Amino acid sequence: NVSGSHPTFFVLVGIPGMEKFHTWISIPVCTMYCTALLGNSVLLVTIVKERSLHEPMYIFLCMLAVCDLLLSTATVPKTLSVPWSLSTQISFSGCLAQMFSIYFIFVAESAVLMAMAFDRYIAICDPLRYTAVLTRSVVGKVGVAALIRSFCIMFPAIFLLKRPPFCGRNVMPHTYCEHIGVARLACADISVNIWYGVAAGFLAAGLDAVSIAISYVLLSRCLWRLPSPRASPKALHTCGSHLCVIAVFYTPAFFSFLAHRFGQHVPRHVLISLANLYVVVPPVLNPIIHGVRTRQIREHAAHLLRPGG
Repeated sequence: NVSGSHPTFFVLVGIPGMEKFHTWISIPVCTMYCTALLGNSVLLVTIVKERSLHEPMYIFLCMLAVCDLLLSTATVPKTLSVPWSLSTQISFSGCLAQMFSIYFIFVAESAVLMAMAFDRYIAICDPLRYTAVLTRSVVGKVGVAALIRSFCIMFPAIFLLKRPPFCGRNVMPHTYCEHIGVARLACADISVNIWYGVAAGFLAAGLDAVSIAISYVLLSRCLWRLPSPRASPKALHTCGSHLCVIAVFYTPAFFSFLAHRFGQHVPRHVLISLANLYVVVPPVLNPIIHGVRTRQIREHAAHLLRPGG
């Protein structure tokens, strides 16, 4: 009976070795979550209500904001329930659903960042064809393709976690259900899970990061050929927000991904902290970065938040 080898529920223990500080850690986490909800909601409402912002670049920002809202909501409420002693248990099915949701959204957000890099390349290097290439239909198809790719990459991970027996081991030293964290509780060989995680990470975020790097190399070559000396700094400024978001998104994610699989000597509390960073920090910083650096969003958001606006 394969189903009988699965635990009924998992017990989340938070960050191992830092139990005394869980209450204090929960305060900035809760603050960041509320900030992420407010910032991304304001960004979404601003772009949806203002017709002048219904352009491909801002539509991609909407997709990014939706991904950030879903990513933080899929993890933070359950993470906070552990230090607040509300509930430390999560069912086996609920754990798989949370794990799938996190990685599904993460892969989709990575695809959106790649699409935004392509958007900046076309806008700067071939502006006359921008409206013809990036139509609303094309932008919609990009969003659908991102969802389909995410589903195809992450769906097999559910069956890989249902395959091995757990022998009654259900105490998880983590704040949420992470793929390799769940797999390590199995009392069987998990080499397939490890290498599938590596392959999925490379096929998703890895290839996206390489594609983004290539697009910016080509964009840099294009900038060197611009006739006006003032055009280059102005064009670079339009890419600055995107580059900041890329750094915020990929840096903690890659560190966590590699450390969990190959960092056998990295302390457990460091691994768990890294895993929390890439689901909390980007949703907080992304709307702030775009709100501060993008004049149109900043002005319309200020008008929206003004009493009577």
